[in-house]
Amino acid sequence: MAQKPKVEPHVGRLGYLQALVTEFQETENQDAKEQVLANLANFAYDPSNYQYLRQLQVLDLFLDSLSEENETLVEFAIGGLCNLCSDRANKEHILQTGGIPLIINCLSSPNEETVLSAVTTIMYLSSPGSGSHPELTAMPVVQCMLRFSLSANTRLQNLAQIFLEDFCSPSQVAEARHRPADSALGIPLPRTEAPQQP
Repeated sequence: MAQKPKVEPHVGRLGYLQALVTEFQETENQDAKEQVLANLANFAYDPSNYQYLRQLQVLDLFLDSLSEENETLVEFAIGGLCNLCSDRANKEHILQTGGIPLIINCLSSPNEETVLSAVTTIMYLSSPGSGSHPELTAMPVVQCMLRFSLSANTRLQNLAQIFLEDFCSPSQVAEARHRPADSALGIPLPRTEAPQQP
């Protein structure tokens, strides 16, 4: 377990967050990296931290961590992005720095929490009826959401259904239903799913 970063009490929140970022970047210990990234993701939940997190480039740290092989780091990184992307400036940063494909790739994670955060993040990044980022509602994503809408996991099922109803046109959903199921290759259901009944 990682130790608390050594920060003087007068340094304040920015100093503490800086110490976390520095520890993440310098440590080789995977458990410590996981704990630090989890802490940063938790700090990302509070809007009063957004300015500091942008200043410390934590959004980029989260985006970079989405490519890690360590599924726990990916889970915490997408959770942090999910917490941050309801803010307009954070959303724009994610969209402008190529975050969409990294987030869409999280839909194929075997980790259920990663998938739930990825779906929620995609919803935050989308604007209903907006065509400004069509990759968010590209056919493989819509097909994936159709599959998730049949999930035994109620949270995943509900999120997918909301995505299909609020962020996709009826014609997109109809086209996705009629395309071969294998065209959403690489996006399986998370491993914690129960088998579907025929």
